[in-house]
Amino acid sequence: MNVYDFDKTIYDGDSSIDFYKYTLKKHPSIIKKWPSQISAATNYKRKKMSKTDMKTIFYRYFEHIPNMNDHVESFWKAHRHNLKDWYFEQKRSDDLIISASPEFLLKPICSELGVDLIASVVDPFTGRNMRENCYGAEKVVRMKEHYNIDEMEQFYSDSYSDDPLAQYASESFLVKGNKLLPW
Repeated sequence: MNVYDFDKTIYDGDSSIDFYKYTLKKHPSIIKKWPSQISAATNYKRKKMSKTDMKTIFYRYFEHIPNMNDHVESFWKAHRHNLKDWYFEQKRSDDLIISASPEFLLKPICSELGVDLIASVVDPFTGRNMRENCYGAEKVVRMKEHYNIDEMEQFYSDSYSDDPLAQYASESFLVKGNKLLPW
């Protein structure tokens, strides 16, 4: 099995940020959340708040999105082109995508790709994180819950924050744009 981070790895950009921008264009009223979002980001940077708590506050704008499923579907119609060609050239049916982005956001595109997904469990209507953000060492925890981690052949990520998971792969790659570099 090959395992991939999603954002900036096989997706050109950050899907959560792109989803926010897409939503802002369709529902400009979410701008009202900026003060709390900025405060949460500042507190996270100052290490006064966990990443999970910061993201819960950031995602509260989900409360203002009617028909979330339709909205996510239209987002992927507009952003599917951000998937990188190099991934399609080596894609396998037993691939696993593991991401800090919300599971409900990535599930439709992963289903279309025919690959498994582990991601942050976020309520699509309130923005509340139902578990620890799927980031860093938490990715190891999540993968071990569902898979034999020793079966990971190759791992791909754009960030050394994924080093805890990369250490389990037979071979790991750092993704910089469309370049695959040895970990």
